[in-house]
Amino acid sequence: MPQIKAAVCHEFGAPLRIETVTLAAPQMGEIEVTLKACAICHSDISYADGAWGGQLPAIYGHEAAGHVTAVGDGVRGLTIGDRVVVTLIRACGACPSCAGGKPVICETDSSTAPLTTNDGTEIVQAMHTGGFAERVLVDQSQVVKLPGGVGMEAASLLACGVITGVGAVVNAAQLRAGQDVVVIGAGGVGLNAIQGARIAGARRIVAVDMSQEKLDIAREFGATDGVLATEAKPWRIAKKALGRGADAVLVTVGAIPAYDTAPQYLANGGKVIMIGMPHSGAQSSYEPVMLAATGQGMVGSKMGDVVIARDIPWMVDLYLQGRLKLDELISGRWSLAQINEAIADTKTGSAKRNIIVFD
Repeated sequence: MPQIKAAVCHEFGAPLRIETVTLAAPQMGEIEVTLKACAICHSDISYADGAWGGQLPAIYGHEAAGHVTAVGDGVRGLTIGDRVVVTLIRACGACPSCAGGKPVICETDSSTAPLTTNDGTEIVQAMHTGGFAERVLVDQSQVVKLPGGVGMEAASLLACGVITGVGAVVNAAQLRAGQDVVVIGAGGVGLNAIQGARIAGARRIVAVDMSQEKLDIAREFGATDGVLATEAKPWRIAKKALGRGADAVLVTVGAIPAYDTAPQYLANGGKVIMIGMPHSGAQSSYEPVMLAATGQGMVGSKMGDVVIARDIPWMVDLYLQGRLKLDELISGRWSLAQINEAIADTKTGSAKRNIIVFD
């Protein structure tokens, strides 16, 4: 069993520690991937800060790409040397959710424990991935083969931030050409929701954020208008830009004020798509009579409701055509040894996506 370097969380809110850990050999249906890149998602940071609880020690990281370096029995369609994007979406393929075309909410508990410390203590493979490490062991359902022409750094973004933002528009909101969109939060996921709306043919796309700098970047990704969330009633400014309310409001940040105000942006019959994840226990409030009277709705969207075997190849093709921005999402490149600095930079809110690059 290989010994690998990984960034291990031993205490919530404390710096990660670079350690040598043991990775198990692939079992039935599993593959080992030697990583080339792993992006840092705010979900990784929230978990490491203890926002959603969980067991420790743990290895976080779930937006990864690399090469297949070992395969277990029963693996089909993948061989050593294949370039793959690695996602957290582990699907059994047989439960009611998987059978109904919703693998992101698979109902089968398929957790494994392939990671241990040198003294044999189990390490939690967070989000079924544990991508802040030189190698990962994942189920074959979690990966998609990559064609030539897309680099590993860009490909790693397809594992979460891109599919979550673009997928929320096309799968959860089911946006039609000519409809209007408001995206609250112009960070990594928000920018992808914005370009997803552009690709889907939205008439107008209003970005809402606390930062004017981020609103300027949002226009580069397809936003037609920008509204500062610090305004007294930003929904009024958004509605003026649209000429009406929005058909879809995508909340891409885990901030309660964003959720509290999201319905204010809606047109009659519109819906709020809930993407950003607040800390456990946080609550938001609404006037249900307004939603009922205007035919509005709210729906959660996990990982863009994607089917990775269908949606990731589509997005790769969009990227190769120049219609989906990936390289432009990368803010900085860091080594594994610099992961705590990269996390600190991500916490400032100025980064789109920081990426850990492996030699």
